[in-house]
Amino acid sequence: MMINKYALIFVVLLAWVGIQGQTNVDKSRKNAITAAIEMASPAVASINVTQVRRYSVNPFQRDPWFEYFFPPQIRQREVKGSGSGVVISPDGYVLTNNHVVENATTIIVKLPGGDEFSADVVGVDMITDLALLKLDGYDFPFVNMGDSDDLIIGEWAIALGNPFGLFDVNQQPTATVGIISGKDLDFGLQSGKVFQDMIQTDAAINPGNSGGPLLDMEGKVIGINTAIYSRTGGNVGIGFTIPINMASDILDELKKDGKVTRGWLGVMVQKVTTELAETFKLSDAHGALVND
Repeated sequence: MMINKYALIFVVLLAWVGIQGQTNVDKSRKNAITAAIEMASPAVASINVTQVRRYSVNPFQRDPWFEYFFPPQIRQREVKGSGSGVVISPDGYVLTNNHVVENATTIIVKLPGGDEFSADVVGVDMITDLALLKLDGYDFPFVNMGDSDDLIIGEWAIALGNPFGLFDVNQQPTATVGIISGKDLDFGLQSGKVFQDMIQTDAAINPGNSGGPLLDMEGKVIGINTAIYSRTGGNVGIGFTIPINMASDILDELKKDGKVTRGWLGVMVQKVTTELAETFKLSDAHGALVND
């Protein structure tokens, strides 16, 4: 009986050690990335829209002579589209890209867990490609804003969103992880939009990710995912994000007036580059140069 008693104690000890080991393994799987995703995911939205697209129809479009007498007919049709967004306040304001909701007749916002809301467009800014939506309700999960002016090239970044409509499969945002590959990138005017001070990341951004958040390791939003560079249309690890500080600067105007009003100075300006700073013997490359 004494041997059986010690054997039982030994078995119990082995079981306890096994449980403790499993607990430690579980703890080791959790890190800053999993914590950031867990913190922000409840506020990441899938946005499904019905948009009006215009197109031209002309049976003689290949013949300039007939086109002169029979100009193209402009028609329109409804198409389905999807993108991403992020809830930025408990009263239901949602930030996304303008091109996600542009010309939309209906906008349905789905949150993790499956709750759906019809959204109203509060304001849009085509220049920065940002749009502000409003959900009817209160006490929504929302994200905290980070500081996009305080980024370090090489630090971790997380993209959350609805690539290829995958949100509808499990009612949760998809996460991809990379680093901050670059910052303060200026592309100038592109298709009516001005992309400046952009953040570059190699976190995978695909069709449907537009309007979703880019996070830092604290789970705070540092940007709104907007565009990719690709020769094929697929992700190649070069994505671009609107800095959240830029978005925050225009949110009050979008809430108040539904648009951003920009004045005219009567001058042509350009960004002061390192080369210009050296030419004019400036102490640094900040500010703008009036060139006309």
